[in-house]
Amino acid sequence: MIKLIIVPPAWFRVFAMMVLGAALGSLLTVPIAQSQRKAEDDSTVFHDYRGVQLGMLADEVRKKLGDPKDKSDDQDFYLFGESETAQIVYDKTRKVITISADFLTAATSVPTCKQVFGAEAEAKADGSVYKLVRFPKAGYWLSYNRTSGNSPLTTVTLQKIQ
Repeated sequence: MIKLIIVPPAWFRVFAMMVLGAALGSLLTVPIAQSQRKAEDDSTVFHDYRGVQLGMLADEVRKKLGDPKDKSDDQDFYLFGESETAQIVYDKTRKVITISADFLTAATSVPTCKQVFGAEAEAKADGSVYKLVRFPKAGYWLSYNRTSGNSPLTTVTLQKIQ
């Protein structure tokens, strides 16, 4: 009897890691721009990813990020190497409502909670970190999630409050 072993391509393994991140309460990955702004409570927060912001049109996103690995009217999926991915979700008018970026440990610029929120969050006993802050006056929420273990997955999600 011959056993056939199928090894999925690298992009599929990265995609599977992103799905795992979504199951843990967040979405996907990519190098995040360090632009920040003051929110209503005057704390510094992350507000864009590689120049992409909430409310931008899909065409503008594609000009900034290039051709997505997978695209549709509802969302685009970007693969930046084997350790960074991003998912951009659009509303019916094709405006960005969610930006989610996932970073594997091997990524060159995995963001820290301090870079995202301006302050560290306390790690749990297992080493994982999770923080979510709502900014109702600005109309969005922001989350940071880092899994535990030797090869953590870090997910930063920015989403419009609907």
